Amino acid sequence: MVSYPPPDNEHVDEQMIKMEVNLDDISGEWLGYVMEVMLEAGANDVFYTPIYMKKNRPGILLQLLCPQKDMEKMKEILFRETTTFGIRYYPLTVHRMERKFVTVQTEWGASVTVKQGIYHGEVFQCSPEFEDCKAIAEEFGVPLKQVYEGVWRGME
Repeated sequence: MVSYPPPDNEHVDEQMIKMEVNLDDISGEWLGYVMEVMLEAGANDVFYTPIYMKKNRPGILLQLLCPQKDMEKMKEILFRETTTFGIRYYPLTVHRMERKFVTVQTEWGASVTVKQGIYHGEVFQCSPEFEDCKAIAEEFGVPLKQVYEGVWRGME
């Protein structure tokens, strides 16, 4: 049995699968629904890219990442919930940074959770939680951009 480290530690997932389908006859509402279903079923990521298919028909490339153990479940969702007749999939390795969550106090008196990405002990990425920033922007009537700038200042 494969043992996985906790998701907040830096690690390499070698048992990942990337799956993809080309779709040229599906509505945007369906795509949004499919994304929600796949994420709830355990997909790590689901994304769409506009493409041109045979006969220059516009289409969508739906791609997803999932653990190998969830591949059959994802195949079933793709066949059941989309218009595809076939699925491409292949193994993929994902290197994930350590994740740490810190709380930053803002000038408005409200705090924001910030996710940090740590690689070999050094912080490489910082991402304020959007919903926290949005709530402050709405409550205090300030631009969202200003809230983000306030978070960055609070981290200094």
